[in-house]
Amino acid sequence: MTQSTVASYQDTKNQDLQAYFLGLISVAAFAMTLPAAKILAGDLSALQVGFFRSVLAAFAAIPFLIIGRAKLPNGSQIKRMLLTSTGIVYGFPVLTALGMQYVPVSHGGVVLAALPLSTAIFGTLITGTRPSKAFWAVSSLGFLTVLAYTVVKSDVQDIYIGDLALLGAVLLAGFGYAQGGALSKELPGWQVMCWTLVVSLPVLLPVSLFLYDGETLANLPGQGVAALLFLALINSLLGFFSWNRALALGGIQRISQLQLLQPFFTFAFSIWLMGEAWNWLTPVVCAVVIVLVWLSKRI
Repeated sequence: MTQSTVASYQDTKNQDLQAYFLGLISVAAFAMTLPAAKILAGDLSALQVGFFRSVLAAFAAIPFLIIGRAKLPNGSQIKRMLLTSTGIVYGFPVLTALGMQYVPVSHGGVVLAALPLSTAIFGTLITGTRPSKAFWAVSSLGFLTVLAYTVVKSDVQDIYIGDLALLGAVLLAGFGYAQGGALSKELPGWQVMCWTLVVSLPVLLPVSLFLYDGETLANLPGQGVAALLFLALINSLLGFFSWNRALALGGIQRISQLQLLQPFFTFAFSIWLMGEAWNWLTPVVCAVVIVLVWLSKRI
């Protein structure tokens, strides 16, 4: 093996490690989406939660673009950012908030377990890359493992109205994640997210002003304020800095499989924040999923 080959292998390995590390941080942040949306469910409507978090994130993104001296995206990139926004600026924030008005957090994890597959499928359609049949087999097995676990844990017996909203969120988020990941091969991941939010302001701002209710916001409890700010600044902005970068470095299909771990993070946050009971099945199944994620990287 030549020295250049060794160096190339080491660079690839370091890039993969960075991608998985950044992706894991993002997944941990995204796992707070359902608990935070559940906290707000009794105080704000789904449209208010979705648009308020996105418009706050859009204004917070402007200083990043100015300080970072980000160049204006070209026309083609703006069009793709607008496509990205349908999933991660509008669709996912509104539909997850709607779902949390009808279903428990643990039940929501059942539906969101399909997000890695959704992202991988859209990533294949958008980028044209075609993972092996073994990858799809392992990915599907990971999804079924998480689905079986979450169904058993939450004792799901009925079909909830919120399922339709969360299924729509899965489809739109998968599309948005894949578009953002593809764009991050042309622009830094943080710029992709910031510009996507900023170019959405002509829609976000007037709709948010229409939905604005000063009395409701003034009476929002401290926990609700914290939840809304977390959704805006972390889940709608900073979390995507690392997520888009991870997708660009490691590949949309493979990095998306880290989202199989998201329900476990969500359950952990539910135990910590909402007092749900601990059980030993969770770490066991989580270990199985970690192995499957590792396999998806190897094949």
